[in-house]
Order: sequence, then C-alpha cells, then structure tokens
Amino acid sequence: MTSVLKRLDRGTLIACCLAVAAAQLCITVPSPINGEIQAAFGASGSQVAWVTSAFILPTAILELNFGVVGDLFGRKRLLVLGGLVLALGELLNATAQSITMLWVGQALAGIGAAALFPSSLAVIAAATPDEKDRAKAVSTWALSISLASAAGPLSSGVLATVADFRWAFVPPVLLGLVVAVTSHLMVTDSKAPEGRALDWPGQITVAVGLTALLWGIIEGGERGWSSPAIVGSLTLAAVSLVAFVVAEKRAASPMFNLDLLKIPSFAAAAVVALAGMFGFIGTAYCVSIRLGAVMHLSALRAGLPFVILQLVPLLLAPVLSRMLTRVEPRWLLMGGLLPMAAGQFWIAALPITTTSLAAFIGPVLLLGVGFICVVSSLTSAAVNAVPLNMTGMASGATSLVREFGQGLGPAVISTVAMSAASAALVGKLSGADAGMEAAAGPLAVVNAGSDSARAAAQTALGHGMAVGVVICGCASLLGALVTLLLVRKSTARSTVAAPAQAASV
Repeated sequence: MTSVLKRLDRGTLIACCLAVAAAQLCITVPSPINGEIQAAFGASGSQVAWVTSAFILPTAILELNFGVVGDLFGRKRLLVLGGLVLALGELLNATAQSITMLWVGQALAGIGAAALFPSSLAVIAAATPDEKDRAKAVSTWALSISLASAAGPLSSGVLATVADFRWAFVPPVLLGLVVAVTSHLMVTDSKAPEGRALDWPGQITVAVGLTALLWGIIEGGERGWSSPAIVGSLTLAAVSLVAFVVAEKRAASPMFNLDLLKIPSFAAAAVVALAGMFGFIGTAYCVSIRLGAVMHLSALRAGLPFVILQLVPLLLAPVLSRMLTRVEPRWLLMGGLLPMAAGQFWIAALPITTTSLAAFIGPVLLLGVGFICVVSSLTSAAVNAVPLNMTGMASGATSLVREFGQGLGPAVISTVAMSAASAALVGKLSGADAGMEAAAGPLAVVNAGSDSARAAAQTALGHGMAVGVVICGCASLLGALVTLLLVRKSTARSTVAAPAQAASV
C-alpha cells in the first residue's frame, strides 16, 4: 500500500531540484567547448553535433518508460540510480581519448538523465494536489533548470580555459553523486502502480524510430540525402514510429496513452515543447560553433553569452511563480516564444566576425526571458491539463518531446548550416583546400586551410549559421502560433478531480 502525499516537504523539493539541475547541467556543459572538442579530435560538424545528441537521444527515448518504472517501483529509487549512472557517464567523458569514447560517455549520462527528469517532476506533481502549490513547486523546479543551464557553460568555460577541456566534465560527476546521496536521504517516495506495466513493444519501437530519425538527419548532410543508408534510416524511422502508435493502441498498459493527445492543451504543449526547444538549443549550438570553432575565442569567452542567457531567470524568479497562478499558460507561452524568436532573428543578423560580448547582450537577454517563460509555463500547461493519476505519464511524455527537440536542434541546424556553408564555398577553393573541404567540411578549412581559404570558409560559415538561426526563429514563431490557436485553460482537472485525488500517491 502506498501513502498519499498531502504536501511537498522541503527536503524532497531540494533533492528533486538538484536532480533536474544535474540532468540539465550535462546538456549545457559542451556548449563552450565544442571548439576544443572539434580541434582535439579533428571532428567534423556532424561529429560535434553528436556530442550533444548522444546525450539527449537516450534521455528522450527512455523517459517515458522510466516514468512507468517510477510509477511501479517508486520514484526515489530512480532518482538515486539516475544520479549514479549520470556520474559514471560523465566520468567517461572526463577521461575520453577519442570522440567515440565521448559519445559513449554522453549516452550513458543521458540514460541517467532520463531517470532524473520525469522522476523529479512526477514526485513534485504527486505531492502537490493543490494547483497553486504545484505551480510554486514547478516554478522552483524550472528555475533549477535555468540555473543549471547557466552554471554549465560558466564552469566548463572556466575549466577549459585554465586546464584541459575534459575537466569541464568533472563537476557533473560530483553533482551526480550528490544527487544520489540527497535523494536517498531526503526524498519522500511516491508511486502510482495502479494499471501501470512496462510496455516493451512501445519502448522498442519508439527507441528505434527516434534513433533512426536523428541518425538520418545528422548524417544526411554529409552522406547525401539520396544515399541508401539515409533513405533506409528515415524509412525505418517512419515505419517504427507508426508501429509505436499501433503498439500503444493495442497495449493493455501503454507507456503513453494516446488519449492524452485528445486534450488540446496537452497536445499543443507537446508541439510547443518540440518547436521551442528545437529553436533554443539549435541557436545555442550555432552560437557556440561560431564563437569557438569559427572565431577561435577561448572557452570562457565563448561561454559568457550562455551564462548571461541563463542568469535572466534569477531576475524573474520572485514573480514567476505568482505569474503561473494568475496568468494563463497560453499568454506566458506567447510571452516566451515571441522574445525567443526576436532574439534568434537578431543573432542571425550579426556578422560572423562579431565577437564582442556587448553585441550579444540584447538578443541573449531576449532568449533568456523567453526560455524561462516557456519552460515554466510549458510544464504547467502539460501537467495541469491531465488527471492527477496520469501526471507521471504526462511528465514523461512532455520531457521526451522537450529533450528530443533539444537533440533535434543541433542535428538539423548543423546539417543545414554546414550544407549551406559548403554550397557557398563551391568554386572558391582549390587544391589541398578543396580536398580538405570535400573530406572534412568547412570547419576543417576554417581551422587548417590557407589564409585565403580560411577567410572564404569563415564567410561561408557565417552564411550557414545565419540560415540555421533563422530556421530556429521560425520554429519559435510556429510554437507561438500553435499556442495562440490551441492552448486554452484546461478543465481536465476539475472534471476528474475526485477520482484523481483518490489515485494520487
């Protein structure tokens, strides 16, 4: 028999915030050191993109099933296990001697994060049946994400400047261990096993589908979209995702109840999560590449825009929880997505030679305001739209879409930017420089080509990055349009209030 949580205790909230902070920190740590990674391992644009995607892909794939595991066996166990696995993966990163070893470490850390994201939010949601209490707790949870996003690039930038870039992965190792210990000592456990079971057909089909889709997108730019491997990968992705839908319809206990998509606010939140996080992380990827790998700034200088980007929530923290209880998520989402789009178009307009921090302050502030508003209101819109006994599934699904959007951002934008840069270089390189570009792409030329070739590659990469960030801005506008048309004040809670509260644990 499980106990009903009447109110969220402080220790549980602290541990859950540490857990989600550790998971988010690992996403942002590579941003300032992409240039160092590219130089150390001679990596291509797609290989650098995989550093982020290798972490996010397992996170997205496993979050739904980890949500079920937490419901069945207790979320506290998942928080402890997730912290330990994350620490182990980051330890591999800190000792990586090749780009492949870095991918493996990132993937292992991503598995740990997949346990931390949905479990931390589900513990909070289950412990706060009152909507106002939940809004305050979710606001604190979301603030932890933003603070970790600020601490990640700052710590990695400082450490990579004064020591080898691998030292940037040491703080996540320590934080993962702290999460395991604090979760074990402080978290009040909760579970919701009624009607829940592991859904292996659903897990396998979604894993194959998302992996094939991301691999096809990342590799398509270099291998060619008509190559048999890419066509086969994208076909496999489509077939597997259709199979996932069929499996969920037939499952006695699906990992994702497709009926949730019939709730307009939840369905819209999923679309906004995908588009908004795609644009945000895609923009961050472009900024990190242009400042680090293209303009060769130090890791610390390349990381400063990201620090400013995520310090914005500190200014908004005192009013954010109050806004979540008084302002409809629809308007908060709009108030986040539109500034994000403005900041993205502003960054796209900056010349590639712009390296002054002052030039980035304006657009970065817009992105920071937009990000915290979107993350906070998005989570509230999704979780509040569903019955309480489905919050674990809803939080897992929202996290899956959000994380896959973050993985898709670097994948798509890297492919678009490098393809546009290569196209802009056609006919402008000759001899060894042309061979270098054909073999390793424009990033190799801007780092090791002749003086004239480097200048041409820099201009071409500036064009490619601008195209990529414009696409990110369009994604944010798409999210704003979906919000305007579909997100409404949900009545799902009130219509199922009595049974939902009886089932909450």
